Amino acid sequence: MLQNDADIIAGIDVEKVRSDFPLLTRKIYGKPLVYFDNAATSQKPTAVLDALEDYYRKYNANVHRGVHSLSQEATEAYEGARRKVAAYINAAYDHEIIFTRGTTESINLVAATFARKFLKEGDVVLISAMEHHSNIVPWQLVCEEKNAKLEVIAINEHGELLMDDFEKKLTDKVKFVSITYVSNSLGTINPVQEIIKRAHAKNIPVLIDAAQAVVHLPIDVQKLDADFLAFSSHKIYGPTGFGILYGKEEWLNKLPPYQGGGEMIKTVTFEKTIYNDLPYKFEAGTPDIAGAIGLGAAIDYINSHGKDNIFKAEEELLEYAMDALTSVKGLRIVGPLTNRVGSISFLLEGFHPFDVGEILDKQGIAVRTGHHCTQPVMDFFCIPGTVRASLSFYNTREEIDKLVKGLEKARMMLG
Repeated sequence: MLQNDADIIAGIDVEKVRSDFPLLTRKIYGKPLVYFDNAATSQKPTAVLDALEDYYRKYNANVHRGVHSLSQEATEAYEGARRKVAAYINAAYDHEIIFTRGTTESINLVAATFARKFLKEGDVVLISAMEHHSNIVPWQLVCEEKNAKLEVIAINEHGELLMDDFEKKLTDKVKFVSITYVSNSLGTINPVQEIIKRAHAKNIPVLIDAAQAVVHLPIDVQKLDADFLAFSSHKIYGPTGFGILYGKEEWLNKLPPYQGGGEMIKTVTFEKTIYNDLPYKFEAGTPDIAGAIGLGAAIDYINSHGKDNIFKAEEELLEYAMDALTSVKGLRIVGPLTNRVGSISFLLEGFHPFDVGEILDKQGIAVRTGHHCTQPVMDFFCIPGTVRASLSFYNTREEIDKLVKGLEKARMMLG
């Protein structure tokens, strides 16, 4: 399978791209790093690192309401990032973009505020069997509090949603649907536009967990007609600890505040507080200003290469990887073989994923092992976990060949 890696994949100069990511030059156990843990977090280009340093070195100040120059510069960069995110996912208004700490907080925000105002005893929230724990536990908490019920859309042996089961469970008792766009452990692309359409036919709002989709697929929230959509900065080359909640203006206005404090208020007396306008109603306290600026820089970096070029390059790389991995003796891919992006979960027959991951690490190859925060998925397949190799457009065919050789070495050593 070994071959010389092409310098250009789908219009992307891979070697030039790799030079933008300092960490990719590291050596692990004396071997060049092969980084296949992108679904957990992506590496950061120099443009993002420089943007973070520039903020702290040159115009570090709190945002909003400051009349001095540093505060105004910081505010412009901070709100400029909001405009970039809105454009990136084609939101109708900038104020539909809420800054959070990540996908997890975004989902918790919606679950807590929606439940507080709309969820009642006997109501149903509908999720799928392939959700990340972050899209399970928040709904379990609010359903327990409200004495509501959490129901689950089944999947088949290929890790695909059973749409007939979705239709069957989409009853008048369902008050909310929360679904992942792309499974982080299986790579499955779910038919979210059809799910939204069917739910909206019954006036049921939908939240899309786009944590794994936003880096691999074009996101247009107006075309999707999503009511809410969440993703994390660190999945798309931005800083950790920062994320996005998109919400339709009408829904964000309906929901009560998530947290109280500064920034989310207009006026406060001991008798009454009047809340701020969107988006600040949901952004209590001093925000992660550097996180916003870093995400804005990451979006600029992506746009400089062209989203379509990046997605096409990753598609070609994924096709090569699927073909290469299926040639490994005793390797079983967990999840669909088509209609997938990003992550490839697999097992090496007879060997525990952790052992395989350790041997790969000694060869400088970083993969993720375990249940990937999707324990119900692993229970469905009756397995303890998987090895997960997840790709980015800075990965190469040569690295995939190294993974194949590494797996063959693991099989030999463990066997």
